[in-house]
Amino acid sequence: ARTLRLVESSQQMIRIVGLSATLPNYVDVALFLRVNPQTGLFFFGAEYRPVPLKQTFVGVTSRKEKPKEGAKPGVAPKAVPQQFLMLEIAYDKTVAALRNGKQVMVFVHARNETLRTARGLIELARTRGHEELFAPKPEHPRFALATRELAKCRNGELRTLAAGGLGTHHAGMLRPERSMMERLFGEGMLNVLVSTATLAWGVNLPAHTVIIKGTQVYDAQRGAFTDVGVLDVQQIFGRAGRPQFDTDGGEGIIITTHAKLASYLSMLVTQTPIESKLVSMLCDHLGAEVALGTVTSVREAVVWLSYTYLYVRMCRNPLAYGIPFEQTTHDPRLATWRAELVQAMARRLDECRMVRYHPPSGSLDPTELGRIASHFYLSVQTVEAFSEQWHERASEADILHTLCSASEFANMKVREEEMEEMEELLAACPLTVKASLSEKEGKASVLTQAYISGTPLKSAALMSDCAFIAQSASRIARGLFAIALAKSWVSYAEKVLKLSKMLERRVWWNTCPLRQFGGLPQDIYQKLEAKRYVSAARIEALREMGVRELGQLVSNQRQAAALRAEAAALPALAIEVSAQPITRTVLRVTLRLTAAFEWRERVHGGSESWWIWVEDSDTEHIYHKELWTLSRRQADEVQELTFTTPLFEPLPPAYYVRAFSDRWLGVETVVPLPLSGLALPSVRPTHTELLPLRPLPKSALGDPSFERLFRFSHFNPVQTQIFHTVMHTDVNVLVGAPTGSGKTVTAELAVMRMLREQPGMKAVYIAPLKALVRERMADWRAKFVEGLGLRMQELTGDVTPDGRALASAHILATTPEKWDGVSRHWQQRGYVRQVGLVIIDEIHLLGEERGPILEVIVSRMRYMAERMGAPVRIVGLSTAMANASDLADWLGIPHDSIFNFKPSVRPVPLEVHIAGFPGQHYCPRMAAMNKPAYRAITVHSPGKPALVFVSSRRQTRLTALDLIAYCSADERESQFLAVPLSDLEPELAGVRDPALRHTLAFGIGIHHAGLEEPDRVLVERLFLRQAILVLVCTSTLAWGVNFPAHLVVVKGTEYFDGKTKRYVDFPVTDVLQMMGRAGRPQYDDKAVAVILVHEPKKTFYKKFLYEPFPVESCLHEQLHNHINAEVVGGTIRSKQDAVDFLSWTYFYRRLLQNPAYYHCTEPTDDGFNRHLSSLVEATLADLEAAGCVGLAADGLGVEPLPLGQVASHYYLQYTTVALFHAELHDVDEPPIALPELLRILAEASEFDELPVRHNEEHVNAALAGTLPWPVDERALDSPHVKAQLLLQAHFAGATLPMSDYVTDLKSVLDQALRVLQAMVDIAADAGWLHSALGAMHLTQMVSQGRFLDGPQLSHLPGIDGPAEAALAACGLRYLPQLIHADARELTRTLSRHVQPKLLADLNALLVSLPATTLVAEPPPHAVAVGAECAFGVTVGATNPRMRRSAHAPAFPKARAGGWWLVLGEGEELFALKRVTAPASARAPPLKTELLLCAPEEPGTYTYDVYLVSDSYIGLDQLTTVTLVVV
Repeated sequence: ARTLRLVESSQQMIRIVGLSATLPNYVDVALFLRVNPQTGLFFFGAEYRPVPLKQTFVGVTSRKEKPKEGAKPGVAPKAVPQQFLMLEIAYDKTVAALRNGKQVMVFVHARNETLRTARGLIELARTRGHEELFAPKPEHPRFALATRELAKCRNGELRTLAAGGLGTHHAGMLRPERSMMERLFGEGMLNVLVSTATLAWGVNLPAHTVIIKGTQVYDAQRGAFTDVGVLDVQQIFGRAGRPQFDTDGGEGIIITTHAKLASYLSMLVTQTPIESKLVSMLCDHLGAEVALGTVTSVREAVVWLSYTYLYVRMCRNPLAYGIPFEQTTHDPRLATWRAELVQAMARRLDECRMVRYHPPSGSLDPTELGRIASHFYLSVQTVEAFSEQWHERASEADILHTLCSASEFANMKVREEEMEEMEELLAACPLTVKASLSEKEGKASVLTQAYISGTPLKSAALMSDCAFIAQSASRIARGLFAIALAKSWVSYAEKVLKLSKMLERRVWWNTCPLRQFGGLPQDIYQKLEAKRYVSAARIEALREMGVRELGQLVSNQRQAAALRAEAAALPALAIEVSAQPITRTVLRVTLRLTAAFEWRERVHGGSESWWIWVEDSDTEHIYHKELWTLSRRQADEVQELTFTTPLFEPLPPAYYVRAFSDRWLGVETVVPLPLSGLALPSVRPTHTELLPLRPLPKSALGDPSFERLFRFSHFNPVQTQIFHTVMHTDVNVLVGAPTGSGKTVTAELAVMRMLREQPGMKAVYIAPLKALVRERMADWRAKFVEGLGLRMQELTGDVTPDGRALASAHILATTPEKWDGVSRHWQQRGYVRQVGLVIIDEIHLLGEERGPILEVIVSRMRYMAERMGAPVRIVGLSTAMANASDLADWLGIPHDSIFNFKPSVRPVPLEVHIAGFPGQHYCPRMAAMNKPAYRAITVHSPGKPALVFVSSRRQTRLTALDLIAYCSADERESQFLAVPLSDLEPELAGVRDPALRHTLAFGIGIHHAGLEEPDRVLVERLFLRQAILVLVCTSTLAWGVNFPAHLVVVKGTEYFDGKTKRYVDFPVTDVLQMMGRAGRPQYDDKAVAVILVHEPKKTFYKKFLYEPFPVESCLHEQLHNHINAEVVGGTIRSKQDAVDFLSWTYFYRRLLQNPAYYHCTEPTDDGFNRHLSSLVEATLADLEAAGCVGLAADGLGVEPLPLGQVASHYYLQYTTVALFHAELHDVDEPPIALPELLRILAEASEFDELPVRHNEEHVNAALAGTLPWPVDERALDSPHVKAQLLLQAHFAGATLPMSDYVTDLKSVLDQALRVLQAMVDIAADAGWLHSALGAMHLTQMVSQGRFLDGPQLSHLPGIDGPAEAALAACGLRYLPQLIHADARELTRTLSRHVQPKLLADLNALLVSLPATTLVAEPPPHAVAVGAECAFGVTVGATNPRMRRSAHAPAFPKARAGGWWLVLGEGEELFALKRVTAPASARAPPLKTELLLCAPEEPGTYTYDVYLVSDSYIGLDQLTTVTLVVV
């Protein structure tokens, strides 16, 4: 039924093929399977059997023994047991078949019965002299081989039987023995095979005669003997007759008791219809469907029932299901009866708290208990039994008793003959048995403990019962553990997890944990247990012992090394814990986890999992729990895990962080988290009240040119309240208000104030995302550029204008990184000193990863303003914050200029719904959210636009496809399409992304950064004009494009972090930003946001989506680069200067307010000073070790070093320049190969953030196989290896595997040139000529997108294979030859191969490419030893004009071409200079000098002077110059 519904909902065909023995009501089954009766139904009766079957039914009754001769008269003969009679009859039938040369299979119903029957048959043959009939024939061609094979068999009983021509077969035998029996019987070596019924189902091994000896089979679930089912009999009879041998038919014989004879006759001859048994399990299955999310109401459950076989049969035969016949007359579809049945089941599930049933609406919502029961296959009866018995303080014995009360063991019977053995087992039980042996709980408890202990059992029935318990107990225990975790019961969860692992490992918790390996003799473990090596701490002591010491400990030197290996391989975690209070009620906990054991693939597999939870030992409550997985690749690195837990005042002395292995007993780590000395942040007033002011008309601006910029007539309440402060004063302003409340107008008013009062100054708008900058550019270009005639420049990674353009602009729109790089050199850049207004949008992102850059920018601008004595106005725009006053103190904002409104102050009121979803694994959890997302759209936003935010590009596609499936299931395919499809089709034809083209036809768009620009623009336009009503997008849309909607669904709050290789949470600010897109002021009177989260995080989001979030600083985590920049800039010249610099930062303000968050243990003035000093000391020590700064002899002064200057100039991480300096080879080593240089480039820290998405390591492996240069195949999930692969693919012109990789390549290329230029400077500073030239060649390759030795001319317009061959025939193989070639000759050569337009483009390009001349001159006179001298260098141009930007079609952005002048000798570089070549032959040549310190020895020296392009391959020049030293 589930599969049939999936086919309908997903519109993906799943073919169902049903195979069966002959069914009496096959038409009903076909109807259930949705089979087309004309083409898909095939029914063949018994008459179609390929070999006719003769069926014999034998009924056995007891009979008396015949009196023996000479027996005393009057002595009554004994009754012959039925089992012996059945054996005799089976023997007679077997002999009859053997006499006809046929093989026989005898089926019995217990494993030990196979041997007993085989022995009985042999014994009867011996007694009656029929041994020759059974024995194998020596003339058989395989007789000798089979004899040898049998001689190797370890099972003596099997060898004896096989020698007599008999074999046995059952599931308890070893696989090789079973295979041997099957093979020998199939080859005819064995004439009789005694088997259990599993052979009939599992192995296709036919025989002429099949005998079923007895029909009683023990059912462990019921705990009693039951009759063999008719399906088993039919299956066994199906083995009778071999089509290729038995033309006269096969024979099936069933030997049963006389009482059962008529029953089997009627079942096999007059077959009764197969009825449904679903009603007996309907409660469980309904609960599973609700937990799965496929049934959410009684109405849906009634529809679900119509897909079942139960529905088909109850319509056919209602009386069999207790339905009055008259009900079928007025309700032929039985909708009422189905509804009543569902409601009864729903009420029962609701009483068990497995679903939430709301009778008035009929809604069925899953609960955590219901999901756990469904996941672990726990029945309703089991949950009912558990709920009566579990309690928080239960002991291990109580928990075992609860487990044994599960309904799975309800039918277990206690038999009298087992009691003696049970008493023996009871005496050996380590745990108290809480029930008597006469009760099924008592028996189950004893057998469970016997199973863990590995106690051998004598009784076959007990073995069967124990095996049945072993199959289910571990699963039930895991379910009980999940329930305990959901209830946050500390000790109960710990005990039941221990019990689960004991059942899985078959080891007791109080024995040595090394028993789980089982690789040593038992006496070794016993000696360790005698010396109490039974805990994690004691095993740790074993790890620290040497081999000799271990040998002495266990008195066995031979096993000492193996013992040490086992101790080293037992999993262990080392945990360091730190805590940061976010508010007085929320604590952020960071764990640093280290694998403290030796990983072995055979033992540990690919990963090990730990349960990590935070508990309060006083209240016995778990505040945080999660299953954390450590993969093999991560085992060698320290892993970080961050989460939040609640805090309650008064604070307890400590929380405890516990880590339990999910698989291994005795593997546990406990670390205290002290709270008694934790300083909580102070509580300060947070909100500005929104005053009931009359909306201000825009005429208040007092300038018609300004008024024309606004399309509205009045400012909204928020804008009205801030108007006076922003427009009529020059004080700094902070505006905190929800997204959509009109904060941008604040920035515009501030710009107008600056234009009016400070006409010569500049405004800088800083936004954290390029998309925000682009949006502001588009908006303000219409207002300020077109409306007021101002000049505006964008400064981002995509657009880098030159200094003249920046100097002439009135408004700059930029990202934090770009403005940080520009403002570092404010002393040298006049346009930076002209800035009078800085607008920082989304300033609450101070607390996120890029926050430190914002912090440094503001601190630097305020420092610059104070030094210059010219104030710089700062306007901060933010969402509502909890600690706005701290931000205001830092920004120098007076109290009356803080406008921090409540989150509820929105133009459109927002209604928020939060729903939690369980499940450890991300992808199934995301899939489970799709139906609730669809329901949210249909309930809250019918006919109105809705945004669905997801975490990844892949999820946009999957979510959109699922939404389409749900539309189809509701038969409302076009409900999200607001225009006729015919109107949309012309636009769909031009869509390049196939998934987008498909989803748009249903009114659902997808939007992410991987879409091509035309597709993205089309989706945005369709959604804005409401042609489509649903847009599934990634979180970047929340920041980048202002797309309000009536409803916002945040589907999941996690994303895959390629750096940590795990799913991590979105920052709360991102979630708030997504929610802020809900509500369209001009259309909606209310908006709705639905947040779908992982269940454990539900409480956290409930708190912070309604309360403002405090903004903390991250500067202390990224201090090195900023301190280095200030040292280079001259702001910091001593350690005290560094401490003073920190006092300007927001970090300093928050340190005073929330010291514990920044790990400051002494919240006093002296403590703060010591904390800052130690932070500065540590940072400067790291920078000194990296070679970026030098410390004075007194230890106080600080000076910049070349590496630090390079890092600051090129805006690189200090770790990158240190890496380059360490990795680039010096002159004593051979020159570096380009592949090695590329590896070093890709290792730069700038590529740390390159996303490696889930499972992309497989894509990287495939890509690596197509590229020429090798990469580290052990680290294919590393961002650095991915960067290396992307650059190689760029050089090779390879097709990238997906659009995501195209976007990733753009970001890599964006960074690569800057990093390579730094590499050149570092190599030059060290004098490494080959490394510097290699880095220059890599720069050329990045620009041109080809290998250095690749095709030279293929990047030129119109030059393909034939054209290149034609040029080669004329001797034109290289670019310089082409540049200097005669244009007419070139046209004549290529006219047959290149189109005229492309040929014209080629000629125009060749004229504009740089054709340079290089002349180097030595000093005019001989130079003294060791004196400084200068070589004169002249660079000229021979072409009439030169391009302004380099011709680099493979590079995504335009870039100006530049040149390096290099002076070197042998392997040593002496001088390097960046130059710009003359613009044309008419321009004066460039004259410059390269300085050199003359050698210490007199003589004549020859030096090489290189002119190297940073953009073109093949245009470099080399000349030599001679120097005379006297």
